[in-house]
Amino acid sequence: MKRSEKSVHRRDAESAERTQRGDRERKRKEREEKEKRKKREKREKKRGEKVRINDLTKEVIGAAIEVHRVLGPGLLESAYEECLCHELDLRSLHFERQKTLPVVFKDISLNCAYRLDLLVASLVVVEIKAVEAFLPVHEAQLLTYLKLGGWKVGLLINFNVPVLKKGIKRIVLGLNE
Repeated sequence: MKRSEKSVHRRDAESAERTQRGDRERKRKEREEKEKRKKREKREKKRGEKVRINDLTKEVIGAAIEVHRVLGPGLLESAYEECLCHELDLRSLHFERQKTLPVVFKDISLNCAYRLDLLVASLVVVEIKAVEAFLPVHEAQLLTYLKLGGWKVGLLINFNVPVLKKGIKRIVLGLNE
C-alpha cells in the first residue's frame, strides 16, 4: 500500500471513528432529554393531581360547612351524611356512598364489611362523625381506609361542634404537599 493510500485509509478510519463517537454522544443526549421529559411530565401530572385533590377537599369542606350552617350540631351521623350527599349532588360532585372496602390478605380479598361513608371523585375519602370530640381511633380508622384503598387524602368531619372549622381534620397519606 502506498503512503498516500495509507493516509487516506487512516483519515477514513478516523473520520468513521469521529462519526461513531458523535453518534454515541447524540444518542446519549437524546436519552438524557427523554428521561428529563418523562420526569417533567411525571412532576406535572403529580402537581395536577395535587391541585385537583386540594380543589376537591375545598369543595367538600364548603359543602359540609353549608350543611352545618343550616342544621347545626346535635343530629345523628346518618342525617348529616344524607344532607352532605344532597349538597355534594347540588355541587355536581361525583361521590360513592357507603362504599365497601375489602381487605386483601395473602392474595385473597376478604369482605370484612368496612364501609367508607363517602368517596368523592374516587380521590377523597370522607368519614363523617357526630361525636363530642375526635378520638385517636377515628384518625386510625381513616388512615386504615386510606392505606387499604390506596387513596392519598381523607377528611374526618365532626358535625357535633359549635363551629365546623374545629371539627374538620384533613389527613394526607403519601402525597407531597
